[in-house]
Amino acid sequence: MNYRGIIAIYRFEMARMWRTLGQSIASPVISTCLYFVVFGSALGSRIDKVEGIEYGTFIVPGLVMLTVLTQCISNASFGIYFPKFTGTIYEVLSAPISAFEIVLGYVGAAASKAIIIGSIILATASFFVELKIAHPFYMMAFLILTTFTFSMFGFLIGIWADGFEKLQIVPLLVITPLTFLGGAFYSIKMLPPFWYKVSLVNPMVYLISGFRWSFYETADVPVGISLIGITLVLTVTLSIIYWIFKTGYKLKP
Repeated sequence: MNYRGIIAIYRFEMARMWRTLGQSIASPVISTCLYFVVFGSALGSRIDKVEGIEYGTFIVPGLVMLTVLTQCISNASFGIYFPKFTGTIYEVLSAPISAFEIVLGYVGAAASKAIIIGSIILATASFFVELKIAHPFYMMAFLILTTFTFSMFGFLIGIWADGFEKLQIVPLLVITPLTFLGGAFYSIKMLPPFWYKVSLVNPMVYLISGFRWSFYETADVPVGISLIGITLVLTVTLSIIYWIFKTGYKLKP
């Protein structure tokens, strides 16, 4: 294992975050505050408790998951796309470092950024609502598993994209809408039977539901199914990344 190579990639990607603190840290925190003002205060005062939980408190896991998923994908996709754009990816590919170590460096940095931002959002939320985490260990485990899985998904997007505009297509047109419709701001049990069944097709339902269970021990779907779902996505993304490095798809001319 080339630890020095992994650490070099990791430190390079993390340094980009510290150089752009306004975009990396301040922007998600400000967005979270706005969500709490609009949803937590304005709408929350007119909504009864959801599953026995105050509405402002109920939406915290959904807010964290929304931001974390977006940050994972954007950081990982840009991290691998920019070396492709500048041509420095060939220096990385020719270095004495394996495909697994390259992925570990880029994905590890993107996941670390998302975990840091998620933690900051949780700290910010505590100023607005009384936050309680019933299972801190499961919460962190689920957060780490989710960040690594979607950082790899973002890594795939970065390899697939051949222009900066394509980096935003999947996060803006797929991930964000699915997260909003996946119970980030409501429980899908509140929906009519038909739309409840339709919502079960949305993979984000299982992510948000499992994450919310670690806070309040309430979930829209069984926690075990949520863990199986995220594990399947992780397996699929790993398999695709392995195939990409094996074939050189969009990495080598």
